[in-house]
Amino acid sequence: MVWAIDVGNTHTVVGFGEQGNWQKNYRFTTAQLGTEDEIAARLLALMGQLPSAPVAVASVQPLVNEDIARFARKSIGVEAVFLVSGEQVGMEVLYEPKTAVGADRIANALASRRLVDPPFVVVDFGTATTFDCIDAQGRYAGGAILPGPDTLMDALTGKTAKLPRVPVAMPKQAIGRNTMDALQSGVVLGYLGSIDRLLEGIRAELGDPAILTTGGLGAMMAKLHPALSHYEPELTLNGIAQFLDMHQKSL
Repeated sequence: MVWAIDVGNTHTVVGFGEQGNWQKNYRFTTAQLGTEDEIAARLLALMGQLPSAPVAVASVQPLVNEDIARFARKSIGVEAVFLVSGEQVGMEVLYEPKTAVGADRIANALASRRLVDPPFVVVDFGTATTFDCIDAQGRYAGGAILPGPDTLMDALTGKTAKLPRVPVAMPKQAIGRNTMDALQSGVVLGYLGSIDRLLEGIRAELGDPAILTTGGLGAMMAKLHPALSHYEPELTLNGIAQFLDMHQKSL
């Protein structure tokens, strides 16, 4: 059993269990995680106890890392292990600089290697939508980053006086006959067009890659686009657990 913690820009996911069998899976707002004691209190309220087990973390928010490390030390009784680079898991990174690749993206690529053979692409729908491209040699070749659907909607409605915030959902038709439908048409159908164009370019450069989808909005997008239908909701947690296993075996 392990603790796997995925700290994202907007949300943090905490899983307890093992790869492919997460007994507990909780989602928090990253900005509201708080101190190590507040993290412990949140989890205690949900779980009733905090079992002792190894803790592994993939974080893109350096400011909260020390709080998580103290939480692991104080409440779990272990030293947290942080996934930082592809080098830790034997993955060559062609991106420059190599340290610019987020830990969650390395975790996604690592977990995907157990599901499909390279080349493959992981499309992670979060605050940003990231495309992580693994070439035929198993190297992290690079990728693409664009605003997530919710981020696009927030940016559009937050900078206009008369456009209300509406749910990100598939519109009834392309020609919206009210503001909500028009916004959903522009954001969702326009977003699917962006996905098509990016995948077209990636396929041309990478060959014929398998495509996996994950992230908070991944389930919705998997239903809207056939190329995104291979949805793995716990891909990042699985990659973090796999990293921890590799780390322990290297000791």
